Amino acid sequence: MTSPIDDLHTVRDFLRYVSSRFSASELYFGHGTDNVWDETVQLVMRSLHLPLENNTLFLDARLTREERELIISRMRRRIEERVPLAYLLGEAWFMGMPFNVDERVLVPRSPIGELIERGLQPWLGEHPVTRVLDLCTGSGCIGIGMATVFDDAEIDLSDISSDALEVARSNIELHGLGDRVRTVQSDVFDGIEGRYDVILSNPPYVDAEDMAGMPDEYRHEPELGLAAGNDGLDIAHRIIAGASDHLNPGGLLIVEVGNSWIALEQAYPDLPLTWLDFENGGDGVFLVTAEDLQQWQEKS
Repeated sequence: MTSPIDDLHTVRDFLRYVSSRFSASELYFGHGTDNVWDETVQLVMRSLHLPLENNTLFLDARLTREERELIISRMRRRIEERVPLAYLLGEAWFMGMPFNVDERVLVPRSPIGELIERGLQPWLGEHPVTRVLDLCTGSGCIGIGMATVFDDAEIDLSDISSDALEVARSNIELHGLGDRVRTVQSDVFDGIEGRYDVILSNPPYVDAEDMAGMPDEYRHEPELGLAAGNDGLDIAHRIIAGASDHLNPGGLLIVEVGNSWIALEQAYPDLPLTWLDFENGGDGVFLVTAEDLQQWQEKS
């Protein structure tokens, strides 16, 4: 592939060129965008530190050679190495907010963000939220999202990975939330103390079959954040078993299990799970109240 650096000059030129190259490649879109054009806009505009919206003013702006080389380099890595765009940019967006990301954490993409933006309604009702646990936090996006909606809540971001927690701490600093958001290293509930009004988790939930057939883009993400045994429920089982001991009365447990939801339903036929619907897509997220969880455990 000959270099187009000397032939392309404006933002518009690069949007057209990158879009054409992406369209001719066998890329998988599932790490923040779902189509060629949105992926192109993110790569070009964010490489130039320009906004993703209301940016037509810049379309005919000419780029420096350094800027052109950067865009072409990132485009080639996206195509040839199948690196998710978020890792190339060092940022991903969740609930309309930027987050630092790299290959130590999964790229944020959970539909739980939509539920948080609705204030966990109608499920939360009038129950106050003063303490929240984001279990298997990764980049910290879910817990930090909760902190922006529930202004008075203290948030714990927990993960077994010290590398992930380092990224989460950078995002706490990025959003200026160090006064009420902290990180806790823990293997599920092993290092967790006290009770919470809400426990949310996007844990590893990919089963062995899906792990074997995942697109190349997922190979850049930490396996620790994806793989969860033959049925994808290794971590979900532990969360369900331990959550009751860490929920306040009236509290909520919200967990994403993705494609493993069928296996989970079969594993817990008597547990009253509510499977949530999302307007913007996504499934495999269940909600259960502290009381229902406690009653189920007493009967089991």
